Amino acid sequence: MNIDDVARRDFLKTTGTGMAVLGSLSIVGSAAFAADTKPVPDMSGNADNFYKSATVIARKVSFNNQYRMAIAGNLFTPKDLDGNARHPAIIIGHPMGAVKEQSSNLYAQKLAEQGFVTLAIDQSFWGDSAGQPRNAVAPDIYAEAFSAAVDFLGTQPFVDRERIGVLGICGSGSFVISAAKIDPRMKAIATVSMYDMGAANRHALNHSQTLDQRKQIIAEAAQQRYVEFTGGAIKYTGGTVHQLDANTHPIQREFHDFYRTSRGEFTPAGSSRELTTHPTLASNVKFMNFYPFNDIETISPRPMLFITGDQAHSREFSEEAYRLGAEPKELVIVPGAGHVDLYDRVKLIPWDKLNAFFHKNLA
Repeated sequence: MNIDDVARRDFLKTTGTGMAVLGSLSIVGSAAFAADTKPVPDMSGNADNFYKSATVIARKVSFNNQYRMAIAGNLFTPKDLDGNARHPAIIIGHPMGAVKEQSSNLYAQKLAEQGFVTLAIDQSFWGDSAGQPRNAVAPDIYAEAFSAAVDFLGTQPFVDRERIGVLGICGSGSFVISAAKIDPRMKAIATVSMYDMGAANRHALNHSQTLDQRKQIIAEAAQQRYVEFTGGAIKYTGGTVHQLDANTHPIQREFHDFYRTSRGEFTPAGSSRELTTHPTLASNVKFMNFYPFNDIETISPRPMLFITGDQAHSREFSEEAYRLGAEPKELVIVPGAGHVDLYDRVKLIPWDKLNAFFHKNLA
């Protein structure tokens, strides 16, 4: 959906937070729909988040990051994979606040069908991966998860450790960039519908958040630390609304159609629907100290590919990364695609471009 700049700016000012992020923005209207209202998910564009490939083998894996925290993943290999040879591999990261079953598994299977070994991971503190409290924000540990995945793949007998790429969707786009800057083992870096989680929290979309608003958020999070340190309840923030009403903003409707309907809703074991997509308030401010695009040019000469929709409210982040990055780099703008469209609408996702990029650069 195409939302003009003024509407986006007014939306974020209305929230008073600009915590637009997670791949989701938080605003609650005044007149909630009746409890029995069940919005029909928009499955157009062949939305297929829970795709199951007939030509790919999936298995659950787990491995430790550098801090001895378990990272959970789904490993996908083509059924006809030659186990005596070493193959190129790709690590896929899910949208911020999501889990590997949301978007990542789809991308991992589609790429495995093209001959790659692929690994969809759950971020630390989310899904099946370790980390307490749940839903905590820790950008350095998020980036570390991708390096840990390289450790794991690079020690498998059927993977060529010199041909490992990474793909980050939404918030994970900024995490893979952060990781790749200090991990040259990542030979090709791609992002889809990227959010710069640092800039989005500092400034909100289109720099619509004021410094005073940012300070207000920081102060609230700091006070919440006292509450939790003394045994009080954890407070959560942001995320996707759980109900729609007449005042729900179009960006929130976009996320709701994925995260709160049968199109893409998934609640990991041991979690709750009420907490999915919502980070902890006290930790979310750590994104304000997160600058993934600083020194992005040092990734060169490893190639980077940025994919975004021409209708995506997040388009500014891919364009900024492309502007700052050094060659070789490519920006692909998908006609008619919004931010969440590229999570699972298989007719809009530019599979040929992704396949060509990874085949060329992991050859």
